[in-house]
Amino acid sequence: MTSTTAKRFTLEDYHRLAELGFFTEDDRVELIRGEIMQMAAKGTAHTNCCRDLLEELAGLVTGRAKLQCQDPIILSSNSEPEPDFAILRKRADNYRFSLPQPEDVYFVIEIADSTLKYDREVKLPLYAEAGISDYWLFNLIDNHLEAYSQPYHKGRNSFGYSLKRIILPDQTIELPYFPDLILDLAKVFPLI
Repeated sequence: MTSTTAKRFTLEDYHRLAELGFFTEDDRVELIRGEIMQMAAKGTAHTNCCRDLLEELAGLVTGRAKLQCQDPIILSSNSEPEPDFAILRKRADNYRFSLPQPEDVYFVIEIADSTLKYDREVKLPLYAEAGISDYWLFNLIDNHLEAYSQPYHKGRNSFGYSLKRIILPDQTIELPYFPDLILDLAKVFPLI
């Protein structure tokens, strides 16, 4: 009896497939631990939260950091996720010659409704393993922000964050690395 194994892709493989036209403009995919993952379709709540968050974050970080929305970051030789937002260090080349890598990332944000389990169980350890200090998860199911910080290695290729804070939709939160910048969650979360 023979066993089967999934083909794992490197970043080079993934980029080559894109160059060859394997993916269409409408394909929403990302490379996670060597697997090409289909990204979930965005519903109305996700779209509205993303739009409002984009407006708020742009107003806060302009001139101090780069704001990236639903674009790739390179985390390892076999992971290139596309978080909903990445707040990046400013660089002289303005990221024209290479995608952001972990050392460029202040923090990442995912917005989750149908992807909540995936964002907690797959994306969270991926970002922690890369050493990204802060991970925000806008939980649209429970209508709160989960703010994770202090990545650590749990052992046996298992990673997580040692701190988790819940911030309610009527509260505010300081942006990591920018304690003078305050995000009012009432401007982001849907009214209930």
